Amino acid sequence: MRGVNKQPLGSLPISKLLIQQSIPASIGILVMSLNILIDTVFVGQWIGSEAIAAINVVLPVSFFIAALGMSIGVGGGSIISRSLGENNITKAEQTFGNQITLTLILTILLVIFGLLYTNQIIPLFGGKGTLFTLAKTYYVVVMYGVPVLAFCMMANNTIRAEGKPKNAMYAMLLPSISNLTLDYVFIKIFNWGMMGAAWATTISYGVCALYIVYFFISKKSILKVKLNCFKLKLNLVTEISSLGSVTLIRQAMVSVTVLLVNNILFVLGGESAITVYAIISRMLMFASFPIFGITQGFLPIAGYNYGAKNWERVRASIKTSITYASILATLVLILIIFFSESIPEVFSDNVDVSQQTPIALRYVFMALPIVGIQLIGSAYFQAIGKAKPALLLTLSRQGFFFIPLLFSLPLFYGVFGVWLAFPIADLLATIVTIYFLNKAIRRELM
Repeated sequence: MRGVNKQPLGSLPISKLLIQQSIPASIGILVMSLNILIDTVFVGQWIGSEAIAAINVVLPVSFFIAALGMSIGVGGGSIISRSLGENNITKAEQTFGNQITLTLILTILLVIFGLLYTNQIIPLFGGKGTLFTLAKTYYVVVMYGVPVLAFCMMANNTIRAEGKPKNAMYAMLLPSISNLTLDYVFIKIFNWGMMGAAWATTISYGVCALYIVYFFISKKSILKVKLNCFKLKLNLVTEISSLGSVTLIRQAMVSVTVLLVNNILFVLGGESAITVYAIISRMLMFASFPIFGITQGFLPIAGYNYGAKNWERVRASIKTSITYASILATLVLILIIFFSESIPEVFSDNVDVSQQTPIALRYVFMALPIVGIQLIGSAYFQAIGKAKPALLLTLSRQGFFFIPLLFSLPLFYGVFGVWLAFPIADLLATIVTIYFLNKAIRRELM
């Protein structure tokens, strides 16, 4: 066992530390979200509104496979943070090597499967009618880059786990900038249409991977992975899988709900309703960036101090993170409501889309100020290595509440029922999270 120097994660004031950890993460997520938003604008204006819907069909599939990398990164990141808190850098390095091996093996196998059954998968996720050809063009190219994206998502969480949020931010900035640049070149100048949008996205994954490899082979990283670290160890694989399954199941539930929402909206409102949902999905990613940034900043702080058995700092990190997330989310909600009439005009000139989007935005975002409680609560259990309660809280929003509401409310309210299901599910999931989080704090941290 080799020791590490005392890190800021265990010594700086929580408020200052959370800001240091969260701002780079928030900026990275903001730029990535802006990238997706601007990419959607480019696609909508230069290819057409149906292209937006087609991309929304593909994203759940590609992002679910890539989320394997994210889940392995979060699961391994929890182990790495706690190992560094315990001064066990050897275990941290072995964990990272196992993360790389798991990510590449699993995602390559799934991509092969996804390419073999392309014609069956795309219609399943709503790529029907005129959307099929556009979605297939995008899908095939993007799938080739998905293992690279999975590696990037895994390694980004590992960089944060060792307390290097600025480098994690750079890893998110570079592909976003390159994607937008290539979008302009491939779509606008070369006139490659959907093929151009797909290649711009795929190449940007490679740019991110190059930076991450540079980070870990340079002197910037605490972790120095050797060849023997890549050999899978059952105990590490089990712990990574247990904790990472929470993130994977969360993404799986997102993919399932996108599948269900797309198909229900197609029946109730046609392709224009799917386009409205595509715009809302992009706005959700953009508007949630401060909450996700704080959650990402919270994870290594909670994990490190839990590993160091500093319960007071863990409690302070929970309270501070929830407070900051709620305040920022409220400000974002106000902006969304204020600009709800203007937002659809940026993406599309379709009259039906412009008329339907504002009211959908207001209802879908209504519960945004309390979403931080859900995310921080679930993240706490992941950070301390408790997979079961983290999994329960992850399933509560999408599985226990949203899907039943999605099937029931449209029977009475049509398309409006779909939008109403979002805030009701958030409210119910938040109540469940508060109960379990308070119980855990009283039992484990007092």
